[in-house]
Amino acid sequence: MGSVLSKHEKHVQVDPLLIEVSDVMSTSLDLDTTLRRVAEVVRKVIDYEIFAILLLNEKTQELRFRFQVGYPPEFAERARVKVGEGVIGQAAQLRRAILIDDVTRDPRYIAAVPNVRSELAVPLTTKNRVIGVIDLEARDPGYFNEEHSRLLTLIASRMAAGIENAQLYTRTTRQARILLLLNEIARELTSILNLDELLGRIAELLRRLIDFQMFSILLLDSSGEKLQHRFSLRFNENVHLKEELPLGHGLVGHAAETKQAILVPDVSKDPRYIRLNPETRSELAVPLIYKDKVIGVLDLEHTRRGFFTDDHRRTMMTLAAQVAIAIENARLYEEIARQERRLERELALARELQTRLLPHALPKLAHLDLAAKFIPARAIGGDLYDFIPYSLSRLGIVIGDVSGKGAPAAIYAALVSGILRSHAPIEPGPAEMLSAVNLSLAERRIEAQFVSLIYAVWDDEHRTLLVANSGLPRPIYVHDGKNNVIEATGLPLGLFDDADYDEFRFKMKPGDMFVFFSDGILDARNRGGDLFGRGRVEKLVAECAGRSADCVVESLFKAVAEHSAGVETFDDQTVVAIKVKDGAAPGPSKRK
Repeated sequence: MGSVLSKHEKHVQVDPLLIEVSDVMSTSLDLDTTLRRVAEVVRKVIDYEIFAILLLNEKTQELRFRFQVGYPPEFAERARVKVGEGVIGQAAQLRRAILIDDVTRDPRYIAAVPNVRSELAVPLTTKNRVIGVIDLEARDPGYFNEEHSRLLTLIASRMAAGIENAQLYTRTTRQARILLLLNEIARELTSILNLDELLGRIAELLRRLIDFQMFSILLLDSSGEKLQHRFSLRFNENVHLKEELPLGHGLVGHAAETKQAILVPDVSKDPRYIRLNPETRSELAVPLIYKDKVIGVLDLEHTRRGFFTDDHRRTMMTLAAQVAIAIENARLYEEIARQERRLERELALARELQTRLLPHALPKLAHLDLAAKFIPARAIGGDLYDFIPYSLSRLGIVIGDVSGKGAPAAIYAALVSGILRSHAPIEPGPAEMLSAVNLSLAERRIEAQFVSLIYAVWDDEHRTLLVANSGLPRPIYVHDGKNNVIEATGLPLGLFDDADYDEFRFKMKPGDMFVFFSDGILDARNRGGDLFGRGRVEKLVAECAGRSADCVVESLFKAVAEHSAGVETFDDQTVVAIKVKDGAAPGPSKRK
């Protein structure tokens, strides 16, 4: 029971009380601590059983319990008192203390605790603004008196500014903490490039900001007309939802259509709500916007009415901007990964096709030893070689180098190979073949595409070789154990409609050798930028002069690999070598 102080005692104790109030206000900016100490100070004046401090939400004009003693916890958590409603709301509206001796006789009273008979409500006012109400209730009629009202009004006037400062500090601290957390979340989310993993992690990190009960991420489908559930969590359990929501349907669809966050304290009162979860009472739907385009929606639900606040909405809008970027990054990465997998499959197929275009086995001739090797700079390349059978023990020998590298060069090389094969049945000589291929390519001209080609025809019966060149490095002819550079040159094929090519004829004898190679051999660079060069090629050819054609090919590739170790291969590399096993060999002759 509270006791009324004597007049003398009041004058003796009010000043120390106000000093204590000032001390409370100056020693803490933590709102919970401040409110608790306010309650302790009030108890020194009035011995209460039922006590509450309600703070005003200026936007909704509702008073909410922020500290209480004696109330049912569920009531205090859920209750909202409108300004002007009940004794508490009247105190806020009238900005003065309201003392009720017997609440059973006052229609304004709102019952919350059983058997209450008297009530005292005092507004918290600062800077001519009401920020809340201190409310006391008792089970005895007439428990509170005018002296209590005067003292509590005095205390409230001094404490209101301190409570507001604590509110501001708490709000500022919370905002700073949320911003730091949002920054941390943003950094983590942008590092996750797997979309499914990202969506799950968004839910985990969001829990650190908002204690939701149900959460979904819906993404716009490829048509841009429907939202599809990509991730859903119900009471900490992952669930798979197949529902699709058209734009404009439901709270989620409206959020996507309007590009605005939608906060609904009570879904039962909103006609846009689609009843998918019977437990849902409040919902917050926030659109995911990337480059001014909606890509999805973050949707939070709770079983408690009014659970989500404007602070939640602002936090989610800030987070949604980062989530949208992270989702688009993950989608882009997945799309690139899909394209890479598709490209790898296509490259594997192209590699297989290119391999099939190359000779499956080297021709077996009575008087000629052959060797050939091709290494593309990339998965596939633009170099080519081929052996085309002619009649009467003759053989067409091809080595080519298409401009560029990779898939375009490989496709062009396949085109050249097809043209060569299409002309082969008439068994043209080397110069005639080059002219025919050039004319065919000119009819199908592709900008910036051309091919350098050596075409040779070997006659195994007469041991003769005819050679024509259209831009490849000059071949090396080993005769009598000595290197001879054949001055066979010419314009690449596919650049000019009319071009003539020189043709060289050689009568070869046992031990004689021809070595053909592409630019990739000469142009291979080491770490210092030095080219492998023609001198090294000629030196290796000379060293293998008395050995097999395969010795030349393998020695060249081994030496080039050692020279360019640690440096990315820049150009395709091809070598073809032929060596006479038996027969006679006169010198060369030149003809057009």
